[in-house]
Amino acid sequence: MNADQPPLEFETVAKLDAHLRENRPLTGCVFQGLDLRLHTAALTAGRLTGSAFLGCLLEPGAIAHALADKAFVVPKPEGIPFDPFRGSLYSVEDDLYAGYVIGQPGGYAATRDARIYAHFCATGRSNPPSILESLYRRLHDHGMSDALEESIAGHRIVAIMGGHRLARDAEEYRAVALLGRALARASFVVVTGGGPGAMEAAHLGAWHAGRRDEDLDTALAILGHAPLYTPIEPWLDTGLEVRRRFDGGRPALSIGVPTWHYGHEPTNVFPTAIAKYFANSEREDGLLTIATHGVIYAPGSAGTIQEVFQDAAQNHYRTCGFASPMIFLGAKYWQHTKPVYPLLQHLAAGEPYRDLLCITDSVNEVVERIKAFKPAIANP
Repeated sequence: MNADQPPLEFETVAKLDAHLRENRPLTGCVFQGLDLRLHTAALTAGRLTGSAFLGCLLEPGAIAHALADKAFVVPKPEGIPFDPFRGSLYSVEDDLYAGYVIGQPGGYAATRDARIYAHFCATGRSNPPSILESLYRRLHDHGMSDALEESIAGHRIVAIMGGHRLARDAEEYRAVALLGRALARASFVVVTGGGPGAMEAAHLGAWHAGRRDEDLDTALAILGHAPLYTPIEPWLDTGLEVRRRFDGGRPALSIGVPTWHYGHEPTNVFPTAIAKYFANSEREDGLLTIATHGVIYAPGSAGTIQEVFQDAAQNHYRTCGFASPMIFLGAKYWQHTKPVYPLLQHLAAGEPYRDLLCITDSVNEVVERIKAFKPAIANP
C-alpha cells in the first residue's frame, strides 16, 4: 500500500469478502469489531504487515500469524456494555432499544441504551478513574465520528436545535415536525442532538417525508398520549408505535447525535441512524461542524443557547472555511423571552455572516432560506 494512502478499513465481513474475492492483499488494513473466526485460512495465507485488528474475534492461529507479522492486535474488552471498536452508527430497534417490549413496565432499564448509561454513571460519569475506561470511551467516540463522516458523505446537512422539554402536544412541536418533513422532502439530511422535545419532532417529520401529509397528524395524535419523556416507558411505547405503524416505504435519512453525558434524556426513536457519544464536547462541536447547510434554532434553554454561540464562533472565524445560515424559529421567543438574537446581531455586525442570520415564525421561510444558501466552498 502506498504510504500516502489511508489504510483500507473493514467494518463489515461483506466488505472483506469482496476484497478477498479480488485476491487483494491484506497488508496495511484495519479490521474493526469483526468476527473473523471463519476467515483464518484467508488471514494466514499471506502477509499482514502493517495491519490492525481492533476488537476482532480471531482464532489462535490467526492471532499468532498476525503478531509474528508485526500486525497490531487489540482484543475486545470483557465486562463493559459497549463496543469500543464499533465501526457503524447505532440503529433504534436493532441496537439501542433492541428487545424493548411495548407495554412492559420497566422495560427501558434492560435496553442497551439504559445499560450503557448505567455503566457510564457507575464508572465516574465524565471523569472515570480508570484509564482503561477513559481509553475505551475515546476509542468508541472516535469510531462514531468515523462512521458519521462516512454516513453523511455526499449529503447536504442541516441541523435543528431546540429544547428537550418541548411537549409533543405543543404547537411548537408540530411546527418543528413540519420543518423536518419539509427539509427531508427537499433532500436535506436532518441532524439533531437526538434527544426528546424539539429534536424528536425534527426526526418525526423526516420519518414522514415520504408519506401522506395526514399521516403526520395521526402520528402527533398518538404521541400526544405521552407528551413528555417522563415517565419514559409511555413515551417510548407511543414513539415505537408510531415508528412501526408508519414504517412502510423508506424513511428519509436523518441522524441523531445524542450523548450519554445527558443520558437522563433518552434517545428518540425516529432517526434512521444514531451517532451516540460519551464526550459531550466532541459530540456538540462535531454536530455543528457537519451542518454545512445551516443550523435552525427552535425554542430552547441553556443547552440550545450554548449551541447558538458555538455555531456563531464557527461562523465568525470561518473554521469550516465558510459561514452557513443561522435561522431562529420563533420571533417572540428569541427576541424577548430569551433575547439571544439581538446580541447575535451585534456580534455579527460588519461580518459576512451577518446576512446569514434570520428570525421568523414561518416554516416555509426557513426552508426557502436553507434552499437558497450555496456554500462558498463546494460540498459533494
